[in-house]
Parts: sequence; structure tokens; C-alpha cells
Amino acid sequence: MGELEVNYKEVPSVQELAKKKLVTIPSRYVRDDHDNSSIASNDRNNKEVPVIDMQRLVNSNDHDIMNLELNKLHFAAQHWGFFQLINHGVSSSVVEKMKHETQKFYDLPLEEKKKFERSPRDADGFGQLFAVSDEQKLDWADLFYLKTAPPHLRMPIFSKLYLSLRETIEEYTEEIKELSMKVLEMLGKALGIKEKEVKSLFEEGMQSMRMNYYPP
Repeated sequence: MGELEVNYKEVPSVQELAKKKLVTIPSRYVRDDHDNSSIASNDRNNKEVPVIDMQRLVNSNDHDIMNLELNKLHFAAQHWGFFQLINHGVSSSVVEKMKHETQKFYDLPLEEKKKFERSPRDADGFGQLFAVSDEQKLDWADLFYLKTAPPHLRMPIFSKLYLSLRETIEEYTEEIKELSMKVLEMLGKALGIKEKEVKSLFEEGMQSMRMNYYPP
């Protein structure tokens, strides 16, 4: 079966729109189709996103503490679908470098960023993602999306990035890949799946990253 071809629409840069000091956000970026009552209800009940301590999962000598954290992870995955990870072991200097390089990219003039613009038929690159019609709602953000691993899935745009950004992405995604495998192994453990089976399924899996710019 051949790949489904989608022609993405070119849309304005949100960063450039925000520079105009708009009184109101354009209607195309206002999500008026969401039910806010559930958010208000959650606030009233003071529900908080689950927080998982990675050190307790992988480096704890106390099996009771480890099992407690594993149960929290299992609950978060089953009932929330996401969680905040703390003490994850990713180098803070690498994270700061990634933040710095992302900021540096978005500080470039628009014409420079457009050199990395995604093509109408591909998601990789700078620009809104999944914009396929002139009527659909869009995110109030600019984004830069890249497939980073395995290397053969990288689009030509990756090799065109300036050196400091490319090197930082390589360093950052390598640490994230290592962390992701640890999380997947823990999720597998919570489900009774052997570590080697998790590795065989995910170790060579696709990795991608998305760098967002949100106006104030």
C-alpha cells in the first residue's frame, strides 16, 4: 500500500503576528469548540498531573519504594495517559543547551527561518503542522519538527541545520532516547513484559522532536 500524500497549507508565522501587538488573537487561533467545564471541575477538585520519580524506579535499593513508584507509573499510564518525570538523569547542561539553541533559532529573522521551512508534502521543518485547509483552527504557536532517529529517517533539512543546533540536537536526543528506553522498560515491567522483549520492540524505533515558540 502506498503512502497517503497530504498537501500542507502555508500559513503565517505566529511569532511575526504577535509582533504586531494585536488587541485580540485572530479567530483562526481561538479554540471555541472546547468544553471548559471539565477544566473548571478539575481545578475545583485540585487534581494534579502524576509526578514520577525516575530515581526511585531505577536506583532505589528499597523494593517497597520501587514498587510504590512502579504502581504510580502504571496508574498514570492507565488513567491519565501522561505524567511528569523528575530526577530523570538527563544532563541539565544538555537541556539548557537545547533551550538556548531553540531560542537562538527563533531569534533568527523570518527569512532565515524560512530556509528550514517544511515542504508542502512533508511534516519536517519550520511551520505549522497539519494545516490542510484555509478554515481549520491552528495552534497559537510556531513549531519546528524533525525526525531525529534512526538516521535513515532524517529528512534532508536536518543536514542543512547550522552546526551548533545540529550537534546539540544529536546530544540531546541521544540522552532522551536512553531515558525513553528506561521508561518503556518500566512500563513493560508494570505489565509483566520482559525487558528484552521491550528492547526488541522499541530500541530501533522512530524518534522525533518538536521545538515550539509560544508568544507571551
